Amino acid sequence: MQIQINGLSDVRFHRSIQLITNLFFEQCQVSFSPIDGKQIVIELQMKTLNNMLIVYGQLTDLQGKNHFASIEKTLRDSNSEKEHFKQIKNAVLHVYLTLLQDSTGIIQKWGILTGVRPTKLLHQKIQAGINIQKAHHQLQEEYLISDEKLQLMERILQRQHTIVPDLYKLRNEVSIYIGIPFCPTKCAYCTFPAYAINGRQGSVNSFLGGLHYEMEKVGEWLKEKGIRMTTVYFGGGTPTSITAEEMDRLYEKMYHSFPYVNEIREITVEAGRPDTITTEKIAVLKKWNIHRISINPQSYIQDTLKAIGRHHTVEETIDKFHLARKMGMNNINMDLIIGLPGEGINEFAYTLAETKKLMPESLTVHTLSFKRASEMTKNKDKYKVASREEVKEMMAMAELWTKDNGYVPYYLYRQKNILGNLENVGYSLPGQESIYNIMIMEELQTIIGLGCGASSKFIHPQTGEITQLANPKDPKSYYESYKTYTEKKITILNQLFRKENTLAN
Repeated sequence: MQIQINGLSDVRFHRSIQLITNLFFEQCQVSFSPIDGKQIVIELQMKTLNNMLIVYGQLTDLQGKNHFASIEKTLRDSNSEKEHFKQIKNAVLHVYLTLLQDSTGIIQKWGILTGVRPTKLLHQKIQAGINIQKAHHQLQEEYLISDEKLQLMERILQRQHTIVPDLYKLRNEVSIYIGIPFCPTKCAYCTFPAYAINGRQGSVNSFLGGLHYEMEKVGEWLKEKGIRMTTVYFGGGTPTSITAEEMDRLYEKMYHSFPYVNEIREITVEAGRPDTITTEKIAVLKKWNIHRISINPQSYIQDTLKAIGRHHTVEETIDKFHLARKMGMNNINMDLIIGLPGEGINEFAYTLAETKKLMPESLTVHTLSFKRASEMTKNKDKYKVASREEVKEMMAMAELWTKDNGYVPYYLYRQKNILGNLENVGYSLPGQESIYNIMIMEELQTIIGLGCGASSKFIHPQTGEITQLANPKDPKSYYESYKTYTEKKITILNQLFRKENTLAN
């Protein structure tokens, strides 16, 4: 498939145009100058009269049929050139999306949005004092988001404010993410820092030494500034890949390094791979009062697990869930992935039926995304996945199943190259929501990343401006530079949490 676009010489439009195109066509070549061969031709024209922007579009499809779209928009006064251009770009994308929807018959319920955090847009409207009805209207007008998705966003915001009533007042606190970059094996869809742990004990020891140092220094800073932590999240990789003894020392270091640990609202440990879970490790989790864990089946089809590189059995997932429950873990999350290779509607229905036998406290339903650096993307022809319509039907099945079984949606995020242009949604039984997931998705407070591959996201307490800093992704580079990265983080934190920047509670 080839698309030739005339009238958009400004390169600032090109990436957004390509992302919208990807929603409709796979492996489509988009050119902003004449190309040879058979192609769809799109003409886009803009003109401005006073504060009125008019965008015209015409699409000539491969059969020679013409499709037309236009928009007239009053440009708001802007504080910056960036904001002014954003208004123009959204109008152009509005016309472009309308042309593609008209010519293909495919309706994009998220409109022109290709970003990761759509609910953040609704939070911004509410924080600006706009009522929910007006916020819906504005988002629909600006981004062409469907009523269905707007209602989902509203339900999620209501749930978030129920579980965290002081959500907008937490910028003076921080959350901590601790990355453990080891797994038994690496899944085919994964792009997280994750290294097969077998035979890497030297790397594990070096890594843990650096992580303990980071925890000590950041803990000293927290104590000095009197700053409290909202949540702590151990991710990876798989944090339960290390030994029970190493886990014990790590959580002991957390209690000794961080202030007010007993007042932290939530501590989560990803125990996602059931082949890493043992009686000894669960005993360590209980010893240190870990509030929440994840045990992730992804699928209950054994052939699927083999295809994606998860070297454990379905029975092992179920057995480890029952073991954790028997030992007193009463807030367990499970992840499912829609659209895994070889799976369709029947397979997903079976996975939902098996999940009902366990009834975890929360369930995150992911839609498969072909992430650029994953083994699955590099060998795309090897992995046959469900069609757009099948994926949408499976998502609808998940929505109905969660509703029928008492779960409520409380966070969502999207990814590039996600099947069906859908979303990942976190559901929970009421009162069992993950506060960390809300914090990381809505970007309402600083999250300090410690460990290999961990990314820190610094949120200015007053302006909300975001600064990011990522630790090295491989254990060797991390061990060689963890002191330098710790110093960088503390320098940024000192600038961010100056007294004049903190918000009055």
